[in-house]
Parts: sequence; C-alpha cells; structure tokens
Amino acid sequence: MSARLNSAQPYAIGLFRIVVGLLFACHGGASLFGVLGGATGGNGGTVPAGTWPGWYAAVIQLVAGALVLLGLGTRGAAFIASGSMAYAYFDVHQSAALWPIQNGGELSALFCWSFLLLVFTGSGAFGVDRLFASRPATEDQRSSQPVAA
Repeated sequence: MSARLNSAQPYAIGLFRIVVGLLFACHGGASLFGVLGGATGGNGGTVPAGTWPGWYAAVIQLVAGALVLLGLGTRGAAFIASGSMAYAYFDVHQSAALWPIQNGGELSALFCWSFLLLVFTGSGAFGVDRLFASRPATEDQRSSQPVAA
C-alpha cells in the first residue's frame, strides 16, 4: 500500500499545485479586474492601481498563481507567493488577534504554508518545468559539450 501511495506522490503534488495556483490566480484576477465577484465582497470592485499593498499583492497573486498553476518556475513563484502571504498575515491580520480564526487570516496562513511546501517539493507531475527538464539534448548541444577522457 505504501509503495503505491509513494508512486502516486508526484501526481498528488501536481494536482495540489494546480488547485492552489488556480485559486491564488483567481484572487489576483478578482482584485485587479473585478471578475469572479471582485475585490470588495462580491460587488465587482477592484483595487485601485498602484495602491500599497493591495494592488501589488494582487499582481503577485495573479502572476505567481498563474506560474504555479502552469508549473513554470514553480519554486521561485511559490517562494514569492509564500512571502507575500506571510506579509499579509503578519501585517494585516496578526494585529487584530493572535489566532488566524480570530483575525480572519486563515486563508493567508493556508496559502503561505501551501506555497512554502511547493518551494520544497517542486511542481510534481503535469508541470511545464517537467517538459524542459526531460527534453533530450539536441545534436548541436551534444557536439558542443567536451568529451571526458
């Protein structure tokens, strides 16, 4: 049983990455463009361009979320996304109360730790990163590499 679960691990991580990236990108899209209910409680509002930290957070959410969703530069995008959510938790939520359930920071904490996990696991299966990593070297690349004696 354990061996079968271990062999499915890259696929589970890949699906986890896709879902987390999609949800994060949706938050960014909602804040920037007013789609999916918008940034202000479902009334279609947007975050004013250039405002700190909301607009910058939304850009990070959209871009990093899309990159994680695709599995392109997953570790770097997840690192930036995790940091932005740590900032959101400690700067926005923590001052209201100690526990996330009390200060409304559950989503920030969950995203932060989810992205931090992806920093260490990588993209798993189904990622664009895997396409580049598994490409065989072309003839030009092979001929330009030094031959070991």
